[in-house]
Amino acid sequence: MMEVYLVAISRAAPVPLDDLRAAFESEDMGFTAAPDGHGFTVEAEESRVEVVFEQRPAPAEWTPDMFSGSEPALEALTRASAFYRFAFETSSTQPTVPVFVALMCARIVLAHVEGVLVDITSSKVHESEDVAEITELDFDIRDHVNLHAVEVIEGETPLWVHSHGMEKFGARDLEIFHLGEQDLLPAEAFLHELCTDLAFGQGPPLRKEMGTSEGQTFMMVPSEEARTNLLGVPLEAFEGHEGLFLTVVSPQGRHNTAELLRPFRERFAQEPTEQTESMHREAQAHLPAFKARFLRRGLMEPLTFVVRAPFETHPEGNTVTEQLWSEVLSWEEGVIVGRLVDGAVHTTEWRKGAHVEVAEADVNALALSREGRTLEEDEVRALLNAERPM
Repeated sequence: MMEVYLVAISRAAPVPLDDLRAAFESEDMGFTAAPDGHGFTVEAEESRVEVVFEQRPAPAEWTPDMFSGSEPALEALTRASAFYRFAFETSSTQPTVPVFVALMCARIVLAHVEGVLVDITSSKVHESEDVAEITELDFDIRDHVNLHAVEVIEGETPLWVHSHGMEKFGARDLEIFHLGEQDLLPAEAFLHELCTDLAFGQGPPLRKEMGTSEGQTFMMVPSEEARTNLLGVPLEAFEGHEGLFLTVVSPQGRHNTAELLRPFRERFAQEPTEQTESMHREAQAHLPAFKARFLRRGLMEPLTFVVRAPFETHPEGNTVTEQLWSEVLSWEEGVIVGRLVDGAVHTTEWRKGAHVEVAEADVNALALSREGRTLEEDEVRALLNAERPM
């Protein structure tokens, strides 16, 4: 078994096993106490998670710069008096299942005691509210992996970008070389896509030319092969990263991947203010008819109503406005309650599937779909015009 998670708690005593047993059984999860009366084993979804309680303070060498997480989470980790250690076997058929079961175990423990979750594989620290969101909302690989950018050579493309955290899914971490600062966000988007495929056991085969979601081609090669033709990078650059990776290279096996990332840059391009303002005026003009059609929808309504509005994210302490789409669930007194159909690209502050509230006045785009097909602009106009009073 591989130890993947720790729950760091503020008190030295464990949660009473009877309390935990009742909580796990209410979730239809099999619970077996350890002979020593501290730890326990949980079985669910054909997965088995072993949990061991250990009374000890957080090691002095665990400084905040070793982990990523919010300031309150990192502070809570340094104050920990005891830990629950979570271990499980990875699955080759459904790699996300044991991870989800372990996270559910951590969530139940955190419902009974103040603490934080530490992902050992990715060096992430999550507050209990984060763990609840991760287990409730749509899967987001950014909750499970960390991407690091390291300058390993000189020049315009000095960066080596690699992941940490994929071993919990039974997969190698990924890496890509010879990137510049302008490539960082596109590389993150690409690597997150690829990590997601691997996490679900659907990664591309090795040494075979494959296409991205944007149509560009690449190959994945084991790092022990790919690094043999990596020129100019000193071996000491890999100290502390001795594990085996999967390296992203061109179809010819070269480390020139700038063209591969070109289409991903468009995801981070700032929409012109004039375009956003124009879209906002048009959306507001159609909003009364859009609202009227939504409010008279039937129980078996085949239409799905979607709106776009601005949301603030805060990557690295900066404020960035992202335009996100949400499916309309209810509409009252000028406020739309919806479910995000896409998550924020810069951070996980707004996760896909999260319920949000949007003011009518902030809506800057509208969309309708029928039975999974997005309606064309002229179809939307025709449908909404039918809602206008004669």
